[in-house]
Amino acid sequence: MTETDEPVSEAVTLRKIAWRLLPLIALGYAIAYVDRVNISFAALQMNRDLGFSATVYGLGGGLFFLSYAALEVPSNMVLAKVGARRWIARIMITWGVLAMGMAFVQTPWQFYLMRFLLGAAEAGFFPGVLYYVTLWFPETHRARAITRFYFAVPLGAAAMGAVSGSLLGMQGTLGLAGWQWLFLAQGLPAVLLSIVILFCLPDRPEKVRWLSAAEKAWLTARLAADAAGRSGDHPNPFRALLSPTVAALVAVNFLALGSGYAFTLSAPEIVRGATGLSADAIGYIAAAANLAGAALILTNGWLSDRTGDRGIFVAGPMLVVAAALALLAATEAPAAVIVGYVTYTAFNVAGLALFFTTPGAILHPRSAAVGVAAINSLGQLGSFVIPSLWGVARDATGTYHAGLAVVAANFAIAATIVLVLRARAKRGAFAQPRHGEAH
Repeated sequence: MTETDEPVSEAVTLRKIAWRLLPLIALGYAIAYVDRVNISFAALQMNRDLGFSATVYGLGGGLFFLSYAALEVPSNMVLAKVGARRWIARIMITWGVLAMGMAFVQTPWQFYLMRFLLGAAEAGFFPGVLYYVTLWFPETHRARAITRFYFAVPLGAAAMGAVSGSLLGMQGTLGLAGWQWLFLAQGLPAVLLSIVILFCLPDRPEKVRWLSAAEKAWLTARLAADAAGRSGDHPNPFRALLSPTVAALVAVNFLALGSGYAFTLSAPEIVRGATGLSADAIGYIAAAANLAGAALILTNGWLSDRTGDRGIFVAGPMLVVAAALALLAATEAPAAVIVGYVTYTAFNVAGLALFFTTPGAILHPRSAAVGVAAINSLGQLGSFVIPSLWGVARDATGTYHAGLAVVAANFAIAATIVLVLRARAKRGAFAQPRHGEAH
């Protein structure tokens, strides 16, 4: 019996892959998320010190996603050619340096420029990781794989919440403001991790020594079987948009990502305005809520893979989020605001994490690198448009109530689209065959 004829344990093989790859890319994504949204805590001091209005802050916050969206497809095309290891390391070191550079912003135009450059630097990281997962995990295991690295988002946010108050408390140390220390301290890990990724992240299964020849052969066959059972090969991302299902996924991504980011940018300020709590206290509440979100992500992914259903586990959390935001729009009672904020934080990541299992299920591997990036990048435009309008509405009305009502409605619409697609798709993006069933 040759090595490739030896029996292969699916569980053992996938466990090897998961332990070797997922912790590293999860840590990278946690750091990416922190560097993307830490301005929500920095804003508690920065907007006051620099005299930024809600319009300036909302536009600057959203500009990150304008460059991010524009460069995601080119970035993923380069990743597919040069390999994940080198390209992800390049992404991380450039965004880490720019994230630290945010500490030296003084004017609105400097703020706009740095956020735009930060988005350009990070472009391609998340869709690149999604594509990378398709090279290592069969279809029936991707929801768990994606949610296991995506749950780094609430863990990263929990860590950010736990330390941001202390960093803001360094006001005046070495002549720097607390918000400047926050950017410097939270940008450095990306630079350090880029070195680790450069030396430790393998590009493809055939290049590693920790899988046997038999395990590599089994994995190749499983991935090929998944590809053979999938239609909708659209190498051109604009052709992919001709598919009504893909266009619907773009709409869901646009509404949910943009609305979530608009609220996240101002959430600490909203909580402080209603409760009068300190930055430290708000950070600890955020940390606890995000830990609950991490548990929900893992549970949601496990249930989705076990039932073979995608849609109900995407739409359900979105409806809960819509209700939480509607509560915040309706009242400023301190207890209700805390409940609404915690509920939003915990359930938002659970729904969004599983949403990103759907593009990989409807696109052929040859177009996955570009197709996933197209869906994500076009959807990311919502994270520019909606936060910008959110800031204008805040300055025009003097409160966040109108904006909160709109983003609540946006989540409800996104959930409805998902449920309609689920009802129409018997074996499409939202209802995948479980292991052992015919493809």
